[in-house]
Amino acid sequence: MTMDTRPDLTAYDGVLFDLDGVLTPTAEVHMHAWRTMFTDLFRDWDISPQYSDRDYFEHLDGKKRYDGVAALLRSRDVEIPWGEPGDPVTADTVCGIGNRKNVVFEEVLRADGIAAYPGSLALVQKLQDAGVPIAVVSSSKNAREVLTVAGILDRFPVIMDGVVAEQEGLASKPAPDVFARAAEMLGVDPARSAAVEDAHSGVQSAVAAGYGLVVGVDRGAGAATLTAVGAHVVVDDLSELV
Repeated sequence: MTMDTRPDLTAYDGVLFDLDGVLTPTAEVHMHAWRTMFTDLFRDWDISPQYSDRDYFEHLDGKKRYDGVAALLRSRDVEIPWGEPGDPVTADTVCGIGNRKNVVFEEVLRADGIAAYPGSLALVQKLQDAGVPIAVVSSSKNAREVLTVAGILDRFPVIMDGVVAEQEGLASKPAPDVFARAAEMLGVDPARSAAVEDAHSGVQSAVAAGYGLVVGVDRGAGAATLTAVGAHVVVDDLSELV
């Protein structure tokens, strides 16, 4: 992206950010947790082909936890009972398997901590200084914990996360539900607002919700992929928009 094509996000009524991979490098923690859990599971269940990081980007990235589990297992022609969110980690259900992954995620998060990307934090500060309303739109049920550990929870008056999505029965990204609802919560019109996403499912969600600008952040999904699913502009880091 060249300087003369850089959009000015302060010109929008609101800016709504995905969390993992956009504001914080927790996407790497999620990738590690998924890889650890599914590598063991596929070995124990004799499922092939083996899990790879491509599976993360194609089936898990940006989706609610249980939807991602079901999608990945379906890609291997494996169908198991959905179960309930309270299922123990030993349960061979979609929810049980999702809960296994979350245990690994929380262990890594607590042990290593997390900090916001400097470029993302700089953009958030610029928007706040300009009085532009901002929000977080995350599929993760761990969003508040991540924001708290990163020390930026108080910067976001609106947090649409996996907990709220489940409570309100909102469909997972790439459906438009979470981005549409977050705009309502923030009191802005999506057509005059910007969405920032690193997952192709998230970009699709924001596009479907009618956002005037959808910024893709390439943290591994690939600029061409993000553009192909609707991102208006793709950056390597949000410092490019400060």
